[in-house]
Amino acid sequence: MSGQPVPSATYAQPRDLNEVFKRVGQQMTALDRFMHEQVASFEPEIRSMAAYCLETSGKRLRPTLVFISGWQGETVVNPDLVRAAGVVEMVHLATLVHDDIMDSADIRRNRRTAAREFGPDAAVLLGDALFSQALHIASQFPTTEVCRLVSASTRQVCSGEIMQTLRRRDTTVSMADYYRVIDLKTAELFRVSCLLGARMAGYTPAFATAANDFGRHLGIAYQIYDDLVDFLGEEKNIGKTLGTDLASGKLTLPLMLLLEKLPAAERAEVIEALHGGRPLPLAVSVERMRALGIADGVVRAIEQELSAASAALAPHAGLAPVPMMRQLCDVLRSQVTGLYAPSVAK
Repeated sequence: MSGQPVPSATYAQPRDLNEVFKRVGQQMTALDRFMHEQVASFEPEIRSMAAYCLETSGKRLRPTLVFISGWQGETVVNPDLVRAAGVVEMVHLATLVHDDIMDSADIRRNRRTAAREFGPDAAVLLGDALFSQALHIASQFPTTEVCRLVSASTRQVCSGEIMQTLRRRDTTVSMADYYRVIDLKTAELFRVSCLLGARMAGYTPAFATAANDFGRHLGIAYQIYDDLVDFLGEEKNIGKTLGTDLASGKLTLPLMLLLEKLPAAERAEVIEALHGGRPLPLAVSVERMRALGIADGVVRAIEQELSAASAALAPHAGLAPVPMMRQLCDVLRSQVTGLYAPSVAK
């Protein structure tokens, strides 16, 4: 690719992520095929376990970011983008396997988690195997750039998870600490997905930098949204175990804002429960969130990041990826509204 602007088709505004995914349908089909092929790389004894993780049909948001940031047209399937998308998705799947162990989660993507299916001891090693295979694929690119970027991102994702784990039930965590953790554990893979997409499609270094910044802000916004989902979402709609943040004592933005606004007696009760390792009843916390208007502050924080993500793309409005990248922000806004509006009405 020369990095010159590529004319993009005109699309109707997507209403949800499924409509975004349809636009990258050919790329996703290629990715599905690639992920299936990876199962054979694992030892025969664990291939069924690897397939259980690799062949699940999840959101695949990070591969979508690779494809959209390197958008060259609906019918253009770039093999390098497919492989890069496979790498970041495999790293993400590995982190999910480990997260579910630590959170004692039973459901992921509407079925049993790997930890529940195979046991936590086998699952933690399965996650390690997925990490290793991802880096093996990254090392096969002609240059070291992909391996260097993905390995550094993997380290940062793990660092963010370690930081969050060590600070469970710690009510002294600051807002800066919270943003630092989600920047590492979630936004990092969003960032590197967008950077890889733009770089490997041959776009200019300036646009690659903008895509990098876009991905970081979108990733922070998405994690804050996910933290809100843990309070307000419905498990049957989300497809995963909810309430795990409260049960495991993670101080997320909704809980931090709740603690700020609770009367002293209630706040002391919540802190005592957190310190003592006693999970709070989810319904009680949701009720207090609604009564105190906590979701308003969370939604404002999400919007601030989405605005920053869109602003990063402003100098590159003529490039084909930009409209679709901005639409991702609009879709997330719609998801926030769909989650938040019912809570306002109750």
